[in-house]
Amino acid sequence: MDLTAQLKNNLISRINDSKDLNFLKALQTIFDSSEQALFELSKEQSRSINIGREQISNGEFKNHEQVISELKTWLKK
Repeated sequence: MDLTAQLKNNLISRINDSKDLNFLKALQTIFDSSEQALFELSKEQSRSINIGREQISNGEFKNHEQVISELKTWLKK
């Protein structure tokens, strides 16, 4: 078993055995904050998403069939 798996198993065992509510709440806070960081967007990412949404609202997009058709035409050249 590799070190990562051993560590996970050790942590799981300790969590399962714990009766300390404050400790478990602290762990939950750690997990929540680390997951939240995964979903935080940079200003550039947020700006790009907003631009894309605006383009969709303005009808500035192509549907799947249009893209495939253009791709096939381009590949034939």
